Amino acid sequence: MSNMLTLNLQSPTNCLCDFTYNFYWQHEGAELDPDAPIDNQHGSEYSYRDLVEHLRSCGDVHIKGTAGSRLASSLGVDLKYFGGSGRALGVGSIFVDGDAGTRMGISMVSGRLYVSGSVAQPMGNVVGVVSDREGYCCFRSITEILHQGMGADEFTDGRNSFQDGDVPCLVLADGVLRDTVGARCERDAKVMVEGDVSLSTGILMRKGTVVVEGNAGMNTGTLLAGGTVVVRGDVGEFAAADMRAGNLIITGKSRGYMCANMRGGAVFAKREVKVIPPAAQCQPSDSDLKLLVDVLDTNRMDAMSYRKYGIC
Repeated sequence: MSNMLTLNLQSPTNCLCDFTYNFYWQHEGAELDPDAPIDNQHGSEYSYRDLVEHLRSCGDVHIKGTAGSRLASSLGVDLKYFGGSGRALGVGSIFVDGDAGTRMGISMVSGRLYVSGSVAQPMGNVVGVVSDREGYCCFRSITEILHQGMGADEFTDGRNSFQDGDVPCLVLADGVLRDTVGARCERDAKVMVEGDVSLSTGILMRKGTVVVEGNAGMNTGTLLAGGTVVVRGDVGEFAAADMRAGNLIITGKSRGYMCANMRGGAVFAKREVKVIPPAAQCQPSDSDLKLLVDVLDTNRMDAMSYRKYGIC
């Protein structure tokens, strides 16, 4: 483990190696100061920024102790808010000698996570692969697998599978509850989730398809910038919030505040829903019906039963 930054924790600490600094643009330092010493560390004075910059330089971070929630949020993203490209970066790995809290690896696009203990659910945009480091479980970004394939890796859970090709397909059948599945995908690839998902499925996707065979949580399709998200069950509040492009298809029920601050794209819902203006119900086109027939593998009559919502 060369070029390693080691952090000793006395108790669980949230937002370690968080490339967003807990969504800094929302609180501007009121909730987390990137340059403040990390809480609960022992024998060092590292700041939250120190960990992120070390990973950006392809160094590894070794956390001795239990990590809290949101470990490695947006790991590997060169965030536009901080002057970056918005694309993926090559980054180092994170090692945790202990447990990891909920939402580990949300919106993560590159790098590897190694955890010696347990990982709480919901996890983020990650899936377990056979570890090359003894004593650790290893996790990779779902988006990275869609972009680059599995390489020599194998899934730790044999129910998951990946088929490469012109349109790669990742099947997640392990029953793990995840946030941000498919975050920032930029390839014509497909993710099939055989079960439920939690927050922000498809966030900032530009290409690809995510199909959820169960229910989805809040913010489904939020900031969707292309591609298609299909939920064959129900969705939570704020579906399609800040949606920019692409398609969200909902077979089941949806809760309130749909299409809040929507700027583009389309929502297709089997049931009539209330949307936040300026979004409104629109007339589906022939191309919309073809999309529904193709994506849902259904007939035109069934496709015509869906209502379309967008900026008409």
